[in-house]
Amino acid sequence: MDNVKAFELKVGLFMLIGIAILFLIVFSIGDINVSKTGYRIKVLFNFANGIGGTAPVRFAGVGVGQAQGIRVVYDEKDKKTKAELTVWVNDSVKIEEDARFTINTLGLLGEKYLEIYPGTSGKPFLKAGDTVTGYDPIPMERITDNLSKLSDSVTVIVDKIKSGEGTVGKLLMNDEIYDDVKAMTGNLKEFSEDVKRHPWKLLSGPKD
Repeated sequence: MDNVKAFELKVGLFMLIGIAILFLIVFSIGDINVSKTGYRIKVLFNFANGIGGTAPVRFAGVGVGQAQGIRVVYDEKDKKTKAELTVWVNDSVKIEEDARFTINTLGLLGEKYLEIYPGTSGKPFLKAGDTVTGYDPIPMERITDNLSKLSDSVTVIVDKIKSGEGTVGKLLMNDEIYDDVKAMTGNLKEFSEDVKRHPWKLLSGPKD
């Protein structure tokens, strides 16, 4: 009986050690330290660009905290619906009131995170519970649409040049203008070479 109890005690102790190790691994992966203290602020976006409620938070490129939830709220001040991101930041981090809050993409996997750019030196610092307005990221659809429009514009310009429209089109497509420009270039080249061989001609001036 004593042997059974000793075996159960060892198993229980082994399980406790395993659970403790598991918690340490989870906290290490999540960049969480239970001994750290911090404060929470809220960031409002018109467009959250798919950032998660547990996204990392970086200040000046350094990890300083983590998001603790995201929700849709109605902003009474602007009279419109926005995304509200609640973030936890380490107590040692002092963020100026005019700091810039943006959503960036981390690494090749495309994980979204909150990037905070330092504000002006001497400005008051944000406090726990403060709400700030973030800078909305540009949707990928808008970038693709702009590139498509740019491509269409380039195509139109090339077509006009090919049809001889505009100054550039006439220069490139009109044979007579091309020949005149080529002849003028040749004359200038000959004149330049003649001056190099006989520089005194420039000083003597035209003869009567």
